[in-house]
Amino acid sequence: MVGKAPVEDISEAATEMEVGKPKEWAAGVPGVTHSMGPAFKEMGVGRSLSLLTDMNQKDGFDCMSCAWPDPDHRKTFEFCENGAKAVTWEATPVTIPTTFWSENSISSLQDKSEYWLGMQGRLIEPLYKPKGKDNYEPIDWADAFRIIGERLRGLDSPNEATFYTSGRTANETAFAYQLFARAFGTNNLPDCSNMCHESTGLAMGQTIGIGKNTIAYKDFAKADLIIIMGQNPGTNHPRMLTALEEAKEAGAEIVAVNPLLEAGLIRYKNPQRVKGIIGHGTGLADQYLQIRAGGDGWLMQAISQRVFQAEAANPGTVLDHKFLDQYCSGLEEFQAHVEHLDPEAVLRATGLTTAQIDELAERYLKADNVIITWAMGLTQHKDAVAIIKEVVNLLLLRGNIGKPGSGASPIRGHSNVQGDRTMGIWEQMPPAFLDKLQAEFGFDPPRENGYDAVQAIEAMLAGKTKVWVAMGGNLVSAISDTHAAEAGFRKVGLNVQISTKLNRNHLTIGDEAMILPVLGRTEIDMQAAGPQMLTVEDSVCAIHATRGKVKPISDKLKSEMAVVSGIARAVFGDDSPIDWTGFENNYDTVRDHIEHVIKGFDNFNERLKKDNGFILPHGPRDSRTFNTPSGKALITVNELEYIQCPPGRLLLQSMRAHDQFNTTIYSLDDRYRGIKKSRRVIFVHPDDLAELGIKDGELIDVHSEFSDNVDRVVHGFKAVAFPTSRGCAATYFPEGNPLVPLGFTAEGSNTPASKSVVVRLEPIGNIREPRLHSSEGSLATAG
Repeated sequence: MVGKAPVEDISEAATEMEVGKPKEWAAGVPGVTHSMGPAFKEMGVGRSLSLLTDMNQKDGFDCMSCAWPDPDHRKTFEFCENGAKAVTWEATPVTIPTTFWSENSISSLQDKSEYWLGMQGRLIEPLYKPKGKDNYEPIDWADAFRIIGERLRGLDSPNEATFYTSGRTANETAFAYQLFARAFGTNNLPDCSNMCHESTGLAMGQTIGIGKNTIAYKDFAKADLIIIMGQNPGTNHPRMLTALEEAKEAGAEIVAVNPLLEAGLIRYKNPQRVKGIIGHGTGLADQYLQIRAGGDGWLMQAISQRVFQAEAANPGTVLDHKFLDQYCSGLEEFQAHVEHLDPEAVLRATGLTTAQIDELAERYLKADNVIITWAMGLTQHKDAVAIIKEVVNLLLLRGNIGKPGSGASPIRGHSNVQGDRTMGIWEQMPPAFLDKLQAEFGFDPPRENGYDAVQAIEAMLAGKTKVWVAMGGNLVSAISDTHAAEAGFRKVGLNVQISTKLNRNHLTIGDEAMILPVLGRTEIDMQAAGPQMLTVEDSVCAIHATRGKVKPISDKLKSEMAVVSGIARAVFGDDSPIDWTGFENNYDTVRDHIEHVIKGFDNFNERLKKDNGFILPHGPRDSRTFNTPSGKALITVNELEYIQCPPGRLLLQSMRAHDQFNTTIYSLDDRYRGIKKSRRVIFVHPDDLAELGIKDGELIDVHSEFSDNVDRVVHGFKAVAFPTSRGCAATYFPEGNPLVPLGFTAEGSNTPASKSVVVRLEPIGNIREPRLHSSEGSLATAG
């Protein structure tokens, strides 16, 4: 079925923007209206109800919009506004007609926005852009696989190919995809984790031996205190609001630590309850700390310092000595370090008052069970790894890991980003995993580390990458330093994008390009053995099934597994010891191999069919077992940094709008922040605007300042007065990405440091003082 794209021409200019008052609560009746209305309009009532009532159900399909876990007892409407939008986006009956490709050259599409591109509808046929041409052309699947196979076999080295993965890819496909890449001979397996929670994985892996959430869903309702840091659940994982409401009703206190005031942290109107429809709803944050961007580690150290002071005043009553003696190391060194923490440095780095920090410390000290949960507001700073280690330090002091209602809770934003890593999608999987692959499949996987996402772009720019294959995603828009990324992709010989909808990466290409359209998660996956199910892993290590529910939008679509198998057969022919055709015909076959290779998947198929899923083992959570070199959790000493902004500059962070999922834009509105009809906005505290001599609503250019003296700038943004922390500003991702140099990354994890960017604002037409300072040269450390 070919429909009509609902959007033909869009003005996204900031001059079209409407600015209203930010909301002070999330969800409620508007949440229902903004989710069901577009669904009914675009999918029809019957298709909408069929899909939405099966979302996140045990025999249904898993929502693709985030990795928030499902409760044991699920409601019929166990979905949120953004989940409904994600389904509407994917299951739309609008498809891109064949004539679109002859009528629109690639060059002519360059000035179209991500929003416009996505609104054209579903991709329904394989497409190929030959060398020397400026249009995609339909191609049959056999020829597409043949060309990809020829280009891969023609490389001088397997490392001239890179295989990217998006977090929407299911476990079975991810396992087959990494297996293919390693059988081909490369560990070049960057993924979206490299840009979001890589800092989390490294920090937690080094301190407690595993980079995953140490709690279960039910722990939220058992917590005495929940500290929410650097995240906006009302937009990025709205179902979390229900868990927070349940925790409040069970007696928990909630503290929000975030530079911006966010509606979803202030108050929640649960649309499934009467008080959420006609009542006041539930107040969430008992204390709201509008911290200076990047000051989170300093706050954690200051709380730890107060914990030691309380222990000194009442020996044996504050620290969990039994836990620390039996399970931890490094306590003495850490105590000596924080004893010398400069309180004035803390106040400068955090932008908070002593009274605010004392209040949080009192809450922490009186709570027996504490959860600290965070997202990319912590992971995308220069010292992000150190920040997260400080979170772990504070939890360990009072034994808040490995007991009910307590733990470290990083919240992933992509539905199976955690599962992809479990399946081996990582450029530096440990030798034990590679040994298991060798034993299971009879080939020796490559042992040298491959490229992460930033390194992949650097390799393109250096001319080292000849073939790029992307299993979903839109890296050119998602990665920092947009212009560098675009230049890199234009040097790639063959760019293969495995996708459901059109995006910027399909247009940012070199000599040849391929678009391979695949089934969405909502669609029935019919293979030789019958309808197939897949699995995903959520943020709390739960594996559960996902089954498509509606007929595919086109009979030309293939499953992601079928695409991986088709490419593998084109590369290896009949010489492969791996049964790629068997993988495609019956996904049970893949799960049998996963069971043999990856710990925790014993009896994978049996447990999946019996219970629709299971919980993976987790040493720190289950038995206070820590897989570190010492066998104990490590309390670490970290030198923290903060960026000192020169006069007239601000510290910028990027973030999502409400109608957005990663680089997918559902609309140009951000309802909770009061923005309509444009995304070209920078949020600034009204006092900062006054000091800068910029009017609320004035059009400006935003320049970032780095020591390489490159003038990175985004043009034509509207400055909007907003309740954010002083000296800080915020803009949307990916519009702000051109301001972040490719090499400006978190130490250790190499994650783009998109939350630590020094900028100056220039009214359009004005030329102010030249750049005098470098943000990279303005770092201070705790000593």
